Amino acid sequence: MMRAQRLLALLQALRRRRTPVRGDTLAQELGISLRTLYRDIATLREQGARIEGEPGIGYVLKPGFLLPPLMFSEDEIEALVLGGRWVAEHGDERLADAAREAVEKIAAVLPDDLRRTLDGTGLLVAPAREIDASNPHMAAIRGALREECKLVLDYRDEAGHGSRRIVWPVALGFFERIRMLAAWCELRQGFRHFRLDRIAALEVTGERYPRHRRALLGEWRASQGIPERR
Repeated sequence: MMRAQRLLALLQALRRRRTPVRGDTLAQELGISLRTLYRDIATLREQGARIEGEPGIGYVLKPGFLLPPLMFSEDEIEALVLGGRWVAEHGDERLADAAREAVEKIAAVLPDDLRRTLDGTGLLVAPAREIDASNPHMAAIRGALREECKLVLDYRDEAGHGSRRIVWPVALGFFERIRMLAAWCELRQGFRHFRLDRIAALEVTGERYPRHRRALLGEWRASQGIPERR
């Protein structure tokens, strides 16, 4: 492995972890000696990476250090393009525009050979079906997720029965033909799932709910038997 690739791999290994990781674990994962690992950590620190920790305790990368995406592999580029094209077809208008802009920004800093890979990839996304089209409430829900704000829903169940729910949005699921909001429901005092196409009306209250969404997301994952991401 070339030194530049090794340094990038070390950064990626640190980015994947939210808690300190021991040096011998990193060295084994990267297939290098502990001495080389310590030297690479010193190099990254000199380049501005905020790597905290020391031998025998562990290391953690603090947010804020970015590298231009010049080291993407062809597989990574194809993954980014495919994801961007899917969002452009299946997201709400603002999200679709953001996906296109993101791919263009990545393309602007790629070297010529990788730019040709991006432009010429044969991975395509089928146009969204009518039932899969952008929902008018999607942008508002995404905003409420970011701001951790309560929503008021006028909701219709499968049988057409209506109810008014005050919910704490936790996650928005993009399935092939439907969009699903996972939320804590004040009425039911538990996690519930709401299809966006059954929301008759929606109000963003601006009132923050009393729990952090990240903690709620962890509890929701546990309730669904979904393992936590590393």
